[in-house]
Amino acid sequence: MPLHEGPRQPAESRLSVNPFYGPANPLGDMAEAPPTHRLPGQPMAPATAHQLVRDELMLDGNARLNLATFVTTWMEPEAGVLMAECRDKNMIDKDEYPRTAELERRCVAMLADLWNAPDPATAVGCSTTGSSEACMLAGMALKRRWAKRNADRYPGARPNLVMGVNVQVCWEKFCNFWEVEARLVPMEGERFHLDPQAAAELCDENTIGVVGILGSTFDGSYEPIADLCAALDAVQERTGLDVPVHVDGASGAMVAPFLDEDLVWDFRLPRVASINTSGHKYGLVYPGVGWALWRDAEALPEELVFRVNYLGGDMPTFALNFSRPGAQVVAQYYTFLRLGREGYRVVQQAARDVATGLAGRVEALGDFRLLTRGDELPVFAFTTAPDVKAYDVFDVSRGLRESGWLVPAYTFPPNREDLSVLRVVCRNGFSADLAELLAQDLERLLPDLRRQPRPLTEDRGAATSFHH
Repeated sequence: MPLHEGPRQPAESRLSVNPFYGPANPLGDMAEAPPTHRLPGQPMAPATAHQLVRDELMLDGNARLNLATFVTTWMEPEAGVLMAECRDKNMIDKDEYPRTAELERRCVAMLADLWNAPDPATAVGCSTTGSSEACMLAGMALKRRWAKRNADRYPGARPNLVMGVNVQVCWEKFCNFWEVEARLVPMEGERFHLDPQAAAELCDENTIGVVGILGSTFDGSYEPIADLCAALDAVQERTGLDVPVHVDGASGAMVAPFLDEDLVWDFRLPRVASINTSGHKYGLVYPGVGWALWRDAEALPEELVFRVNYLGGDMPTFALNFSRPGAQVVAQYYTFLRLGREGYRVVQQAARDVATGLAGRVEALGDFRLLTRGDELPVFAFTTAPDVKAYDVFDVSRGLRESGWLVPAYTFPPNREDLSVLRVVCRNGFSADLAELLAQDLERLLPDLRRQPRPLTEDRGAATSFHH
């Protein structure tokens, strides 16, 4: 047994204590209510703070029953553990966290292969905080490429971007923030997304690109990307204008490769310069992570790329955000590794089966007309049948909310402002059993709705719960 001598350091030396370890005020915790809109004067016990926050959050809706959101609401416990272990890693510090950076690089390579890049080894891409940032980056690259080709006219000439009126709001933000004219193709009749010929006719020498949506958030339909590229090919033959296409595949880019393999929408089309997707939607990862990829280095102007030292080498970065956790990127790699192509196919097919099955149940009720059937994105939209006068889609949405279901009701954009619909997003975790419960609750709601003298919604704008 070793012998130990007394302390050799001065008796007044102290241990360093993290302030979080210090005692709270137990009497104050019991007697004082903390303010809600200013910092409390004193600390409180961690269990008390935890319970106060948790009690407030009980009034939120149940995320699993939120059929408005495309965002992933369920992951495996193992993914949650990995995310917890990586939430303190700052993605921007690629030299400090080289393995996290490597996992990001692998995800980009996997997506380049999945989206049929001509040479996956030369495709370039990055993770983002979601599709909104990815769209901003893609738009910046389109504008910079156009500006370089038109250096003799820009900044005098005003650039424009052509897209359907159904695009996600982030594209309107891009045009506003980067001073680009938004040229929107309106909806017409039963066409609820971009028309290729109408888009081509809006293009001119100031068009930086055309955005095609692989999975419209309004109704879940795919836009015809191949037809769009063909229309732009015809424009180039006629006028010489070479207009690139960006595919906003926020949801569909993680569905079509597995369920619609014969659909040509990706880098197989030479005119497609870039693609984005949301890893936190049908990429099956908790929010927030997105991905932006360019077919090759030429599609992403070098001057937009910043470079940092990475283990003595060169690590290019392209992002609007700076600090963000590495947890979501790690979770994306875990999911790619965990499922593989066949696993993703099974998961997405299950979601599509739930969507088409539920759409059929809704149609069979007789009170509704389907706009889409969930056979592209696992999403479908429906409205009330022409002979239904006692209630509208906003009444249905409000009634379902009483049972805990969050089903958005909203009005379509120009030129179909007359059309109001409900939309159901079927994600992984929204099982056939849950779909059956929703169908039963909807069926139980109908007798009360049919007895109404008229629709009860006064302000449709206030009633809508639609968010992209």
